[in-house]
Amino acid sequence: MIKQYKSGHYIVGGKPVPAGQAVGVEAPAAAREKTIAYRILRAHDQSKDPHKMRITFDALISHDITYVGVIQTARASGLKEFPVPYALTNCHNSLCAVGGTINQDDHAFGLSAAKKYGGIYVPANQAVIHQYARECLATCGGMILGSDSHTRYGSYGCMGIGEGGGELVKQLLKNTYDVAAPEVVLVYLEGTPPKGVGPQDVALALVAETFPNGDVKNKILEFAGPGVKGLSADYRIGIDVMTTETSCLSSIWETDEVIEAYYKNVGRPEAYKKLSLQDGAYYDRVIKIDLSKMECMIALPFHPSKAYTIHQLQENAEEIFAQAEEDCNRQLSGKVEMDLRRHITPDGKIQVDQGIIVGCSGGMYENIMVAAEILNGYNIGNGVFEMSVYPSSTAIGLAITKDGAAEKLMKAGVLLKPAFCGPCFGAGDTPAHNGLSIRHATRNFANREGSKPGQGQISAVALMDARSIAATARNGGILTAATDIDFDEPEMNYQFDGSIYEKRVYNGFGNPHPEEELVLGPNIKDWPKMYALEENLLVKLCAFIEDEVTTTDELIPSGETSSYRSNPLKLSEFALSRRCPQYVEKSKAVRALEEERQKGEAPKEAAEVLAKVGGDIANTTIGSCIFAKRPGDGSAREQAASCQKVLGGFANICYEYATKRYRSNCINWGIVPFTIDRNEPFAYGEDDYVYVPGIKKAIAEGIEKIPAKVITKDGTVHDLTLELSGLTPAEKLILQEGCLINYYAAGYKD
Repeated sequence: MIKQYKSGHYIVGGKPVPAGQAVGVEAPAAAREKTIAYRILRAHDQSKDPHKMRITFDALISHDITYVGVIQTARASGLKEFPVPYALTNCHNSLCAVGGTINQDDHAFGLSAAKKYGGIYVPANQAVIHQYARECLATCGGMILGSDSHTRYGSYGCMGIGEGGGELVKQLLKNTYDVAAPEVVLVYLEGTPPKGVGPQDVALALVAETFPNGDVKNKILEFAGPGVKGLSADYRIGIDVMTTETSCLSSIWETDEVIEAYYKNVGRPEAYKKLSLQDGAYYDRVIKIDLSKMECMIALPFHPSKAYTIHQLQENAEEIFAQAEEDCNRQLSGKVEMDLRRHITPDGKIQVDQGIIVGCSGGMYENIMVAAEILNGYNIGNGVFEMSVYPSSTAIGLAITKDGAAEKLMKAGVLLKPAFCGPCFGAGDTPAHNGLSIRHATRNFANREGSKPGQGQISAVALMDARSIAATARNGGILTAATDIDFDEPEMNYQFDGSIYEKRVYNGFGNPHPEEELVLGPNIKDWPKMYALEENLLVKLCAFIEDEVTTTDELIPSGETSSYRSNPLKLSEFALSRRCPQYVEKSKAVRALEEERQKGEAPKEAAEVLAKVGGDIANTTIGSCIFAKRPGDGSAREQAASCQKVLGGFANICYEYATKRYRSNCINWGIVPFTIDRNEPFAYGEDDYVYVPGIKKAIAEGIEKIPAKVITKDGTVHDLTLELSGLTPAEKLILQEGCLINYYAAGYKD
């Protein structure tokens, strides 16, 4: 199905050719400029250094879990008005009832901010964040920055990048997004998918191939090839949105008459521009996908890369489930036992409890239309199995109503719900304890479906395509691949009707009203004071995580915490609560030591530790620290870092950061992102201290290998070499000042 070529290729005659066989081509660095990706990047690059890009974006987008923090940070840093279109959607906290009025208070804040600063406000349940961007903001050759990790619009010819809120703040203050010039990977599509195989199947196969070894981490995926032409716009975006799970930086596709028709349909024909492969372009590697050999897939907990064909799972359910249970239970650290084998029936089939089609990946017009046709004339029964469908925008909801899909689904017993992202992050449709939910959604990480392992509650989410979810529903919840049933392909005739947006969306771009007062509900709080970095740094390890990968959902859980995203102090109480519940109190105790030091006092514990290494408490910042092997996979949410900072965090130590965006979040919140050599295992643990003398000078001078001392609980001292590489000039200053807010308050400008 998928084959990787991990060496350079050139485009010759419209096809990829190994670099050693290409004649008369430019050197790779020059030829990479001919890729679609680089043509777009350079058009947005303000840098004079070809190796270090400084990008300005055409538009920004956030949802109601992130926009309050972004605007509050920007406001504290001198924001006057939004310089580019900035859309504030309300698709994450729109159904979450935790916290009384505070969700709607955030929405009231968002509307007032859109009026004050000249923004775009999309009311609750009108559209999920990325569907609104696709319909109303994306342009061929454009770039959009979003404070959500699934900011992907490449199949529409628009490069989307998901980052933490600090990067949006920089754009709002007319600064740049700084990134090392990335490598580009050509994803070359051939063939036509078999009937019943959907975009999620292709996407899961791609994630399974590329994620485990970091093959495309922080690279650009560029999709092209003869297989593209046979895919609809919906099919393409269904693959594209899941590229986030490969850990790539962004994605882009060649465009054609299919995308031209899409832009005409959404009323923006001027947004279309043809993008195509250019002979002589260089790609750092190639991934070939034969779509004709694709099969229906299922990704088991706790990652989209844990993918098997449905037929594989059906044939080897006992063995595959046993391995998945072992992996999951190890990750859950004994808090609760996951039992997948309970879903194997006496006759060897797999019984599922729930099916969900939702969000920016599942809730597309064509996915819903095919699911409705598969269920047409059937029903999901009155047993344990239940099913819900969430169209990703009111425009799609209106279209499936006009075209009969809504009626077919409802007659089959399926619940239709409004545009909402909740099931993707644990706010809504949580199945029963040890229940198995199959979802056409973006993620299935631990703690992300609403379960609470710390309280003995766990559920399992497996990712599948809408087609196979519908086939399973038609079979009473018995796991079924869509390729194993007969059904008629429905006629696809999506007619976008933007009249609801015209009536309900507030579009104030270019027309700010500075006299407008922000509506600040009682839960909306300013950021607390952040301290600058002193000459030296002393950090206490308050969490020690030995999992191979630590997700942002573990660093700050989703679900019920979402309502507190506008209250930094309240939200920080949830940091690592489902992974290391002792972390919050330990970190707060360390923060108290620094607060004493800031008052001119010498806290006894810190002074005794420093005495062992000859440190001076007067010029040594005291903070907390987290060790994890590979932290930061998953969501772009900046709160995964800001909560650490609020609790007194000043450093992280790891072997590598799972994503650029999490590392950037750490820097923007003044958390020094140390790494260590994986070949020299970190043999220390919780409550040990790490002393880094001369850290401020080392950061300023760009020293990448920094000597440090570990003071263990028993009082012994050990040498440690920390690494800190690739900092931009602005990032060096941000770390020295203590965070991005302090950086701007000090008068710096990128």
